[in-house]
Amino acid sequence: MKQILKAIERNPRLTPAEIAVMTGQSEADVAAAIARAEQDRIILGYRTVINWERAGEDEVAALIEVRCAPQRETGFDAVAQRIYRYPEVRSVWLVSGTFDLAVMVVAKSMREVSLFVSERLATIDAVQGTATYFIMKRYKEDGAILDGDEPTAHRLAVTP
Repeated sequence: MKQILKAIERNPRLTPAEIAVMTGQSEADVAAAIARAEQDRIILGYRTVINWERAGEDEVAALIEVRCAPQRETGFDAVAQRIYRYPEVRSVWLVSGTFDLAVMVVAKSMREVSLFVSERLATIDAVQGTATYFIMKRYKEDGAILDGDEPTAHRLAVTP
C-alpha cells in the first residue's frame, strides 16, 4: 500500500495500470487498494498545484499565527474545527512554539484577509491573539518549483 500511496502523492494523474507496473502488482489489486484508501479517508483528494501569478490571477495568501486557550475536553480541536470551516482557510495546523495554531488563508485582497482576521478569527472566544504574515512570493509549493522556467534546479560546478 505504501508504494501505491507514494506514487499517487508524487503524481496523482497516474493510472492504476501505470502504478501496477511501477509496484509489480496487478492493476486490479492497485485499483482495489486505491478504492479502499479513498473509502477509509487515507486518500483525501487529488490536488493540482497552479501558479496563479503566471496564470494572470491575483490572490493574496497569508500565514496567521493564532494563540488560543485549549477548551475543556477537546483541547485545541474545537477551535481548529471552527476556524477550518471558513472558506478562505486553506490549512490549519496545531504547532509547537510561541503560538498554538498556524492558519493559511487565501483571499482576493489584503483587505479581505484583514477583515477575516479582525471580524471572524479574533472574535472567537478562545483566541487570545494573532499575528498575520502576508506571503510576498511563492518559490516552491507542494514540491513544485514556481519560480523560473526550469522544472528542476541545476547545480553549479564545484571547483577547488
